Amino acid sequence: MDSFRIFAGMVFAISVFLLVDAWVRDHQKVAAPVVPATTTPRDTAPPVPTAGLGQTTPSPRPTDPKLTRGERIRVATDVLVAEIDTDGGDLRRLELTKYRDTFDQKLNFVLLHEENEQSLYITQSGLLEKKGLKLPDHHALFKAVQSSYELSPGADAITVRLKPAAENGVQLVKTYVFHRDSYVVDVAFEATNTGAVVVEPFAYFQLLRDTKPPAGDSKMVPVFNGVEVYTEKDKLHKASFDDIVKNKVSLPKPAEDGWIAIAQHYFLGAWLPKPGEWREYVVQNQPNDGRFTAGVILELGRLEPGQTTVALSRLYAGPQEQALLKTLAPGLELTVDYGWLRPLAVPLFWVLNEIHKVVGNWGVAIILLTVIIKLIFYPLSAASYKSMAKMKVLAPKLQRLKERRGDDRQRMHQAMVELYKTEKINPLGGCLPIVVQIPVFIALYWTLLLSVELRQAPFVLWIHDLSRPDPYYILPVLMGATMFIQTWLNPTPPDPMQAKLMKIMPIAFSVFFFFFPSGLVLYWLVNNILSIAQQWRITHVLERAKTAHDGS
Repeated sequence: MDSFRIFAGMVFAISVFLLVDAWVRDHQKVAAPVVPATTTPRDTAPPVPTAGLGQTTPSPRPTDPKLTRGERIRVATDVLVAEIDTDGGDLRRLELTKYRDTFDQKLNFVLLHEENEQSLYITQSGLLEKKGLKLPDHHALFKAVQSSYELSPGADAITVRLKPAAENGVQLVKTYVFHRDSYVVDVAFEATNTGAVVVEPFAYFQLLRDTKPPAGDSKMVPVFNGVEVYTEKDKLHKASFDDIVKNKVSLPKPAEDGWIAIAQHYFLGAWLPKPGEWREYVVQNQPNDGRFTAGVILELGRLEPGQTTVALSRLYAGPQEQALLKTLAPGLELTVDYGWLRPLAVPLFWVLNEIHKVVGNWGVAIILLTVIIKLIFYPLSAASYKSMAKMKVLAPKLQRLKERRGDDRQRMHQAMVELYKTEKINPLGGCLPIVVQIPVFIALYWTLLLSVELRQAPFVLWIHDLSRPDPYYILPVLMGATMFIQTWLNPTPPDPMQAKLMKIMPIAFSVFFFFFPSGLVLYWLVNNILSIAQQWRITHVLERAKTAHDGS
């Protein structure tokens, strides 16, 4: 087997792994049959998928096509700048002050925003009633004590209390609590029955979003954008934006644990109700094109006249930092979607993170991790390069054999087999060791692609963001050059067409890597340089040994 066939085998193996990875990811989106809609239709809202706090579980009223605006309440902590609208008491805007905008480094990254900006993504919450009575919800008009709040030095939290007019004898107080150095916001309802009849309220907490991909997303980087729902019993359910538009949504059964989230590249919005409270998860299209809600409904029980009940859910709106997500709720770290290679990707990221703690530069950490992986696989790589080196030494004999017997393919094949036996060469020796390493390479690919820690992390000189393509294409060009060197080190295929393809492939791969994050290209560049050094050394030793043998 010549070098072209070895290379083709590598490409085939990588393609198979990528196809399997894509297939698994696609089929993870629907983990169970779509739950049928059993909710009783109401005049104010379409039926929603529900299985269970009861056949009469109400649903939130749809949001108006055009969001109305009231007064704005500004809240600033050390990591967040939030805006709450008194019309609905919704969280309409959320800036993350430790992260920069995707395009303008002078601006903060905005995770939650209104449709008059780049797209629509806000939170909504309120009360529902089992018998259909209208209670204060995200259409109510709230009042606040003040219009601006800022975290004071030494304070650990900011509390914002909102109060609407009572409806059908129920008085509501909505409270937001923002914490120091935290992307978690506590959202609480205190509902008091001031009327003369019993009411049976539900609390709902939802995210309203359109299906536009986040700004800056590249089609060359296939990351998941959509809804994720997790319960301990049913595990993770996923639905992409396309699934939601086509109503291909799978939801777990009502449970007393779990969370619901909207995930995008690097960031997450999630409702995290308290464990031990039964909740129902709901995803539904809004009557307006391209908008949907994803949320949770909590049953609050019977509320007698004069009684007060409390509902609470935490909102997480921030980066997908795995160590942090693990502490917030079971399974929340799964929103970092490594797919079926998670058992490999998680330890790879742990090692990368530990190296970064020492060196303080993510680019240097990637280089050192590449060196470590190369050392671990040194025996396999050595076997592969020895096989390639032997094939290169054998190339002149194969060429002479082709010149003598090239017209008779059967005799040519038999002669090659005999030659391989005589020279003690396994033609698969250069391919199989590499195939074994492919899952690790792909796991590292997803590790580097999905780590928010690399977002806007500088390396050296012109590389200011390892999550973005090289602005001057220097790394892809260097990587292409290393591929040319590797081609030169390999035996030249006897077939002229194969030889031409071997020369074209480095150019094609370089162009392909123009659109990849520079952190990924850096990994491949360093890996290629180490491979060249190893391959050159092995080839040099074998050629010297052959020269000495022929001289004797």
